[in-house]
Amino acid sequence: MLRYIARRLLYSVLVLVVISILTFLIFVKLPSEDPARRAAGRRTDPQQIANAREAFGLDKPLIVQYGRFAKGLIPLPNTFLSEDVYYSFSNYLPVREEIWRRLPVSAILGTGAAILWLVVGVPLGIASGVRPRSLTARWTMIMAIVGVSLPVFWLGQLLLYFVWFKLGLAPSSGLQIDASVWGSALQGKFILPWITVAVGYAAVYARMLRSNMIETTGEDYIRTARAKGLSERRVVYKHALRGALTPIVTMLGIDFATILAGLVITETLFGLPGLGQLAVNSIFSNDFPMVMGVTVIGSMFILAANILVDVAYAFLDPRVRY
Repeated sequence: MLRYIARRLLYSVLVLVVISILTFLIFVKLPSEDPARRAAGRRTDPQQIANAREAFGLDKPLIVQYGRFAKGLIPLPNTFLSEDVYYSFSNYLPVREEIWRRLPVSAILGTGAAILWLVVGVPLGIASGVRPRSLTARWTMIMAIVGVSLPVFWLGQLLLYFVWFKLGLAPSSGLQIDASVWGSALQGKFILPWITVAVGYAAVYARMLRSNMIETTGEDYIRTARAKGLSERRVVYKHALRGALTPIVTMLGIDFATILAGLVITETLFGLPGLGQLAVNSIFSNDFPMVMGVTVIGSMFILAANILVDVAYAFLDPRVRY
């Protein structure tokens, strides 16, 4: 298992290198605006632009520029996202400081939404999978189809209008960048964003788990367990559910990492200053150091989630461990 994890970590490093090269080439070779001109300000002369290019290292050869940015991706205390290179062209702040300030917003949004869609989707999927022709299963599938079909931007606006504006059952969700994220969560400002994100995911998880349960309960080892006289509860939760959860773990790892990387629509709709909103604003302002930092952080989340999923497989399915 340790050798396997080591191989996965090496593979993740190679993937990060490729992602960093592609991101660097896209934003250096295909810029919508000269970063030096934007960094120097609106009213500038050629000398000020040249000074800005020299200050940010944009006058150096391409390979040297990439080397400076790649060095800042090494996860060491004084090297990772170092301020001498990763410094925002737009707001003149260190990239690391801006990312750490916005990361808790995306983390709370993703964690709360994941807990909500698991609490709703997993029990519904199990119930409809064990008895696929029951009334509960049919209503679950109807709600799942509706949940998948609802656009996030429309559902969010609907919740804001009725739940917050008309009924006053939930507080508004807009946050200032310097506001206490944990205090805002305790005040309920993340309730509507959590519901908006969780509805679609809960529907997908319920449908996926239902299909997996139906397929797993038809396997030979399930029939053998029943023939041995095991209780139906033990057959379902100890044997069938473990096999059916393997694809769900994969989905959860990828989905949670994606949310941490940033949900642009949800964060924009509810005024949440997370990583997704930061990435979009940085792209439009041609703020390459910020884009590079957010892209690499998001990639790290996804790769870490993949490694955790692979390790979790060994505990859910003994065949994988073998």
